[in-house]
Amino acid sequence: MSDNCLFCRIARHEIPAHVVHEDDRLLAFLDIHPVRPGHTLIIPKQHYPYYEDMPADLAGSILNLGQKLGRHMKRLYDVERVGFAFTGIHVAHAHAHVIPMHHPQDVTSTQYIEQQNLTFTMPPQPAAEALAETAAQLRGELHAS
Repeated sequence: MSDNCLFCRIARHEIPAHVVHEDDRLLAFLDIHPVRPGHTLIIPKQHYPYYEDMPADLAGSILNLGQKLGRHMKRLYDVERVGFAFTGIHVAHAHAHVIPMHHPQDVTSTQYIEQQNLTFTMPPQPAAEALAETAAQLRGELHAS
């Protein structure tokens, strides 16, 4: 683990998070700037700067957890699709986003945007109580099955 990496610090419980799932290798917690309610990040507890640096079995474990979360999110949030993407834009620690998709643009590529020079802002941060309630609901669903 990296001493200064934000996600390593979250994995060590030095920084609080709204945890949805935790085991010996993975931690899943709510994104504090969610695209949609339930937007969850899944990280390996061990530090890997990029997803392609991870062992294949670890990446597979992240995907398996994402699929399980996705099935519950479809029912909980009444959505047809749940987006899953490995990214590393804001934090250089491999992580996957699992996002209930209410609209196709919830997870999209800038290749499809016609306007140029767009300005983006972070989605608003919900109140801690709302995040805690969402995490508890997802955690209950995930561990009930």
